[in-house]
Amino acid sequence: MRFILLVLIQVLILNNIQLSGYLNPFLYVLILLMLPFETADWVVMLLAFMLGLLLDMFSDTLGLHTSACVFLAYARKSVLRYMAPREGYESGKKPNFRDMGISWFFIYAGILVFAHHLVLFYLETFRLNDFFSTFFKVTLSSAFTLLTIFIAQLLFVTPKER
Repeated sequence: MRFILLVLIQVLILNNIQLSGYLNPFLYVLILLMLPFETADWVVMLLAFMLGLLLDMFSDTLGLHTSACVFLAYARKSVLRYMAPREGYESGKKPNFRDMGISWFFIYAGILVFAHHLVLFYLETFRLNDFFSTFFKVTLSSAFTLLTIFIAQLLFVTPKER
């Protein structure tokens, strides 16, 4: 249900928000960020491909979202391995505020959102003439996306979980 809700919010609302061309929120990456730790790598990659393809169809972006999502899914495994506690991840836990803590989640999400945006915006621009303006766009959009992810995390916590 959250998958459909996040895709609809992205396609119907957030794709139409561009504040001065530098702030583009991409909340849909939360779908990939919050997959359980135990999710098989091939499932994460397949889901990333399908999610990116779905966004590309609605956004008319010819594979940009697909490429960025697959890159995020590929990088996710390395980031999770790098950030793993000594005793490993507990079974049944998910990478979210409640299970892993706010600071852990923001480092995890920040790295992956920045990587996603880096691939997305540099493939979109596809020239080095605009390197610094594109990097500025990546940085601002990543920060704005992290803010929307923070708000979504607060909204998705059920009263039972609070």
